[in-house]
Amino acid sequence: MKTTLDLPDELVREMKLRAVTQGRTVKDLVAELIRKGLGISQPQPESIAPNSMVQIGERGLPIIRCGPGAPATRMSIEELLKLEERTQLEEDAKRARQPV
Repeated sequence: MKTTLDLPDELVREMKLRAVTQGRTVKDLVAELIRKGLGISQPQPESIAPNSMVQIGERGLPIIRCGPGAPATRMSIEELLKLEERTQLEEDAKRARQPV
């Protein structure tokens, strides 16, 4: 379900930074934080094929392995956040049928 929240900018920045450093989406991070706040247990992760590029790390978070030449390996966290923001704006514009 989609929900719009009006949150302080510094809180949103911290959530995005934390999500990127943990290799997660903001959506998954926020869902986990809300579950913890409400005292609801985390759903069990789906099984992952043994030869998948996705692995579950020791903290239970998904880790996506990529080749050493992948563009993201040469980007700073700030660049990754800007790319994510631009991508989200483009997706929102497409959903609203607005020119990008």
